[in-house]
Amino acid sequence: MKTLITGGTGYIGGRLVELLLSRGEEVVVFGLPGTLESDARKKGVVVCEGDVRDAAAVRRAMSGCSRVYHLAAYARNWARNANLFFEVNVGGTQTVLQVALDRGVERVLHVSSNVVLGPSNGVCVCEDAPRVSDFLTPYERSKLASDEVARTFALRGLDVVLVCPSRVFGPGLAGESNSVTKLIQLYLAGRWRFIPGNGTSVGNYVYVEDLVRGMVLAMESGRRGERYILGGSNLSFDEFFDQIRRVSGKRYSLAHLPAWMALAYSYAENARARWLGGYPTVTPGWVRTFLGNWANSIEKAQTELGYMCTPFDIALKNTIDWIQCQAGSRS
Repeated sequence: MKTLITGGTGYIGGRLVELLLSRGEEVVVFGLPGTLESDARKKGVVVCEGDVRDAAAVRRAMSGCSRVYHLAAYARNWARNANLFFEVNVGGTQTVLQVALDRGVERVLHVSSNVVLGPSNGVCVCEDAPRVSDFLTPYERSKLASDEVARTFALRGLDVVLVCPSRVFGPGLAGESNSVTKLIQLYLAGRWRFIPGNGTSVGNYVYVEDLVRGMVLAMESGRRGERYILGGSNLSFDEFFDQIRRVSGKRYSLAHLPAWMALAYSYAENARARWLGGYPTVTPGWVRTFLGNWANSIEKAQTELGYMCTPFDIALKNTIDWIQCQAGSRS
């Protein structure tokens, strides 16, 4: 079976490539020029350069493929022109799914995000809960719009399944898409000294190995047009850092950073990037996101897909061991 992965050189995509190769699948990785070098080629996958907004490039990459995992997205903190989120995340999805429909692809897995479901506000959000809150970031708005594109294609006859990962962590490529692991790494190095807000804000954390296995399960068993949350443990920031302290044995003191201070810093960073150039560490929208509550239920994925998640402490230990091994190899 020949499978295309858009965004296959990213953090999650790279782990998915490894899993599919271990299953004996022929893998085609599609990514931007300059991102498909040594690592992808060493794995022996077929590599195709291009942009998901370019229909001709997508058609070349998808030639002969039975299945498509669509991971490619603009998933960064900020863009000077916010339209970029919509051009890539919505327009790119439109292009990939149209080519898949035209080519008669067997099935497409569209990778969304749990942020499209909105904050939890005291209850665990499930896939079908109505969204009642405003959008906090252009990324969030664009990913929901791309979901709507995917569901439209499902109605048109394309067999497409949607998955919504939560905050991903674990071994793999460093970068914005692996920011939770970076946070763990900074704490271990004694370079992270605060907890956002009062520490009670809840996030859902998914181990990357569980996520990619869940994506394969959704490809195999998900229902057309349905959405599945692929998450893990719901933890407040206080609980998250307590777990890191306990598992690592490193007990650095951490101060709670008031919300107003975090927001003030983000506004200053945003202004610096817009007027002086560079890239902001964080934006006001993402500060508000992290100060909110994003508890998720994974019951649907467990029931319909057989999805399972690794206990957080075990996944965290695996991640810490990997970070320490990486640090040792560089010393």
